[in-house]
Amino acid sequence: MDLLAASLEAGLARVAAAGRLRRRRAVESRDAAGVRTRVAGENLLAFCSNDYLGLAGHSRVAEAFAAAAREWGVGSGASHLVSGHCREHHALEEELAAFTGRERALLFSTGYMANLAVVTALLGRGDRVFMDRLNHASLLDAGLASGARFSRYPHADADALAARLARDDRGGRTLVATDGVFSMDGDVAPLRALASAARTRGAWLFVDDAHGVGVLGPTGRGSLEAACLDADDAPILMGTLGKALGTFGAFVAGSAVLVETLLQTGRTYMYTTALPPAVAAATRESLRVLEDEPWRRERVLGHVAHFRREAAGLGLHLMTSSTPIQPVVLGSEGAAVAASDALREQGLWVPAIRPPTVPAGSARLRITFSAAHETADVDRLLEAVAGLPEHLRRGDPS
Repeated sequence: MDLLAASLEAGLARVAAAGRLRRRRAVESRDAAGVRTRVAGENLLAFCSNDYLGLAGHSRVAEAFAAAAREWGVGSGASHLVSGHCREHHALEEELAAFTGRERALLFSTGYMANLAVVTALLGRGDRVFMDRLNHASLLDAGLASGARFSRYPHADADALAARLARDDRGGRTLVATDGVFSMDGDVAPLRALASAARTRGAWLFVDDAHGVGVLGPTGRGSLEAACLDADDAPILMGTLGKALGTFGAFVAGSAVLVETLLQTGRTYMYTTALPPAVAAATRESLRVLEDEPWRRERVLGHVAHFRREAAGLGLHLMTSSTPIQPVVLGSEGAAVAASDALREQGLWVPAIRPPTVPAGSARLRITFSAAHETADVDRLLEAVAGLPEHLRRGDPS
């Protein structure tokens, strides 16, 4: 074994010894709704998808994808700035801008790329960036890559942010970045208080609303709509297409000058192949379904309310979340894995989330709900969780 392989093997052995080795599961088949799956020969009811509205398999969305693939093929062939930008992309950007109430929107291949583009294009040495301690890894990585002075404030603590902004007032551009909905806890950022703190110090508020767009707010515009905030309060918005909208990719929405700046200087935009036109066409149809079928938002949030009511009687440690992300914190990594395995034996797919994805001592089951679930599915999950041994529900792996 060469020196590189030996070093890597030793690193993997340490990960395994800590109980943090991940294993991919290949889905062999699933129904159109995406919740009834077959994995490694087992039929499993999935509570682990971010397809919150059940749009990934929607007949209208799938047909829009197929029709566009027949017209455009399955790839875009180049970056947006070469020959990859087609009329489907352009129309989707215009529709996303209208959907979010912004002047313009810009498509990215992933949310990770979108966040990297925003922070590194807007900030550099001498600037400042403040981030919630539990922000998504893509935001944290973007802050570090920017070269700006980097500070993390305590989770969802707008007062702490205001104090740090006041202390570190040394000129340059200042950006405050936060998840709208935190992907592992499911809670919503205190956006009104954050916007006030940012405005007071002349900072820009950047909201990554990957898990809010399509679900929160009276019309599904996301966590900013739910907080009654607009583009003046949060001038930079990122949303993903692969969660509630059921397709793939991401976008940044904001002023015309912001989007033009990202188009001209955002490296992850400039040097990446554009999304397949068929994905853009499918997403356009997803936006129409979102408007036509508001019952999907009502249904998934109804599942959340039902689950929380019943789970409280089981003594589960639920976090403060009113979103489709419902973590059950078990603390011990061993307990989380054992509980996930026990649920799989009952035909339920609920993943164990362990450090470093979540802080040490907060390993959990991450349950996510979809409008594609039936109430009977939620009841089946509750019954299975209620049947877990007490030591697993309380976080003891023994």
